[in-house]
Amino acid sequence: MASLLQRVKSKMAIFAHRKARGMLDGEYGSVFRGRSLDFDDLRAYVPGDEVRDIDWKASARHGSPLIRRYVAVRRQTVLLVTDTGRNMAAEALSGEVKKDIAVLSLGVLGYLAHRHGDVVGLVCGDSSATRSFPAKSGEAHLERLLRHVDSHTGLEAAASRIQDQLDYVARNIKGRYLLFVVADELAADDATGRLLRRLRAQHEILWLTVRDAELAPSPVAGASPHAGGDSYSVADSSLLAWQPATSAAVAAAYATAAEERGAGRKAMLRAAGITEGEVAGSGDVITGLFALLERHRRAG
Repeated sequence: MASLLQRVKSKMAIFAHRKARGMLDGEYGSVFRGRSLDFDDLRAYVPGDEVRDIDWKASARHGSPLIRRYVAVRRQTVLLVTDTGRNMAAEALSGEVKKDIAVLSLGVLGYLAHRHGDVVGLVCGDSSATRSFPAKSGEAHLERLLRHVDSHTGLEAAASRIQDQLDYVARNIKGRYLLFVVADELAADDATGRLLRRLRAQHEILWLTVRDAELAPSPVAGASPHAGGDSYSVADSSLLAWQPATSAAVAAAYATAAEERGAGRKAMLRAAGITEGEVAGSGDVITGLFALLERHRRAG
């Protein structure tokens, strides 16, 4: 059986050259604003470095800008939180299965944590049950977490309800963690907003949304819109008729509803002080995570 973590490493190698991976590591290292750091050494300033890290006295003596580098002296805990319900067995905007995008995203963030000496745990589940795996170190442990998410997400699972997993974290997880939540397009409501604000008061939170598929697949030029085959709802396996989706009025109404739902989610997360990113497919994961980490750092 192929290693899921090895796929993560391969994807990182393809989409990020050495310098970019170093920048991704740097963005991850800045997430924990409470991380305990000790001075390590000085290095030359390069564009993109934080001005606040310049050692001005040393720079004056050296004749060019020098950056202070630090090393973490306290291990942090990263908690991966994700949905393994039926929604994640549906297609994403890219046409891939959402689960595959989620596993890659969780793997990349988990691997960054591992490289920084942090420990990684997992909370996942659906509307019927929530599973929790204690935070540990090591690649073998991270592989087990990814394998669990991969094997427990499917059409046979119960309905998705990421609020249940978030509520589990709020009730059972003590201390201050970095929560990395991967879910599909969550609908905003007051109860969820209150839960998110409660969690944010205790933890650092990064949120990655996997975009939903379009109302209907774009037809290939010269082909019938139905040529791609039937589509079915992951909620109840009912047939999703493709004919209404060809109506300009239906498509416009759907686009408006989707835009409003997205705006509601973004406003809810923003009000809770949570940084969100979006990905449409696996090809967006590396750049999407980099942007998410950078946005979180700048928000702080």
